[in-house]
Amino acid sequence: MTIGLIGLGRMGKNMALRLLAGGHHVVGLNRSPEPYAELIAAGGASAGDLDDLLGQVQAPRVLWCMVPSGLPTETLVAELISRLSPGDVIVDGGNSNFHDSVRRAGLAAARDIHFLDAGTSGGIWGRTVGYCLMVGGSAEAFAIVQPALATLAPPDGYQHVGASGAGHYAKMVHNAIEYGMMQAYGEGFELLSVSGYDFDLEKLSHLWNQGSVVRSWLLELAERAFAADPGLATLSDHVDDSGEGRWTLIESIDKAVPMPVLALALQARFRSRQDSSFSGRVLAALRREFGGHAVQPTVATPVGPASDGSSHPTGDQKK
Repeated sequence: MTIGLIGLGRMGKNMALRLLAGGHHVVGLNRSPEPYAELIAAGGASAGDLDDLLGQVQAPRVLWCMVPSGLPTETLVAELISRLSPGDVIVDGGNSNFHDSVRRAGLAAARDIHFLDAGTSGGIWGRTVGYCLMVGGSAEAFAIVQPALATLAPPDGYQHVGASGAGHYAKMVHNAIEYGMMQAYGEGFELLSVSGYDFDLEKLSHLWNQGSVVRSWLLELAERAFAADPGLATLSDHVDDSGEGRWTLIESIDKAVPMPVLALALQARFRSRQDSSFSGRVLAALRREFGGHAVQPTVATPVGPASDGSSHPTGDQKK
């Protein structure tokens, strides 16, 4: 089948190349032309603009979107809805909020256009090992896109998980679980690093992946990271979040489902973006005041309320 793929970044380009290797035809559209050479070399085609892309994809047209969530996806989906024909399919493979996906599906349905929200996991390794795809939307639209899904995913790696929004809901919770797993690994390896024992963290990661109950692909990636940089000395401890953890936590509050692991993992990411926390300075000040405990002088630019009543930035809060 022919797929129009919009957004040839780290994920989108690799997905396009996997589709081409599986015998599909891919027409790509990207803001910058750099990915086009590799796409064309693999047998694909490029488009100069959205109208050019739509002209190269046969009906029922499948337009797969791999652009950042929020305004970029909102703008793109609106443009597609205004230009597509009844029976065409829009697939949002990004990390959109499921509420937005439900709304966008309704807007598309009003023009008899299909909309699928495809939660996509696999990262930069998906081209080789395949992508796990959680797809929400109508069964009819799922059937249209199924040949591409079967190529993108490993065996048993894709599923129609429910009505519109279900795909992005499943991916949201998937990423929230990932937050907790990553935080647990991080805390465990930190304790090992200061234990007083001369642990080789690369070898220990490898060992734990041999039948241990904590084995996982994340642990395999930890092994690779420790092999490249045993003390991770070249990395900052600044950790961003792309939104799913926040959305899941809000949903857990709405549904009264306790998720303390996610809450603490998300807060740990926020803390990682501060050179110095105001709350920590308050604690130090109180210990000094009530107990005369020693304090350390400031060595970095403070992060917290400024003297003019404003706040210093605490890091990028994306999506």
